[in-house]
Amino acid sequence: MGRGKIEIKRIENTTNRQVTFCKRRNGLQKKAYELSVLCDAEVALIIFSTRGRLYEYASSSVKSTTDRYKKVSMGNSGGSLIDANAQEYRKETSKLQQKSSMIQNSIREYLGESFTNSFVPTKDLKEHIKDLKIKEGQLEKAIQKIRLKRAEVLHAEIEYMQKRELELQKDNIYLRSQIAENEQSAEHHNMNLNMSMSMNMNMGISSSYDGRSFMHVNLMDPNYSQYSQQQTALQLG
Repeated sequence: MGRGKIEIKRIENTTNRQVTFCKRRNGLQKKAYELSVLCDAEVALIIFSTRGRLYEYASSSVKSTTDRYKKVSMGNSGGSLIDANAQEYRKETSKLQQKSSMIQNSIREYLGESFTNSFVPTKDLKEHIKDLKIKEGQLEKAIQKIRLKRAEVLHAEIEYMQKRELELQKDNIYLRSQIAENEQSAEHHNMNLNMSMSMNMNMGISSSYDGRSFMHVNLMDPNYSQYSQQQTALQLG
């Protein structure tokens, strides 16, 4: 079941009023924090309890936010709020342009484009030489860092290749053992096959020899019947 609507009026019970104050204060501070983080807004929150205790929250600082508010409110006394915001935007734009110019100058100095071969006074020449020495030192440090990074990458690559070489050697040994086992198995199978063929050939020769050594007798042959009677008469006589 949903909670019913709370009537917005002063809470008479002191304990309930203090509990509600703590809960609502924490919720308000949480919302102020979320607003400053999600929307990149400058937020300042000031709360005084009934006992005069101060509670505050600020995304940067309460003083800087209040000073900014005073400047805007004082400048807004003779103009509209839109003009005040436009003035703030112009200030921010000017700051960004200055930062962009500084970054571009730094890039030109690193590339050596800010120094020309034209004649310059002695004082400026000394300053340029000093700047060049500073930039030279910075470039040497940068080159040293690049070389160290390259050495680290090469070392890691060498370690990887060595590890890969060991793995390939293990795979090669395993494959050779498998090939040797297959060859032995095939050789053993061929030997068994040759022995079986030899035995079959010997058995065939033996059976053919027995067939040639003994005469086959047909009991249905009339000659065999006559021969048998003669043998019987001889035995009786």
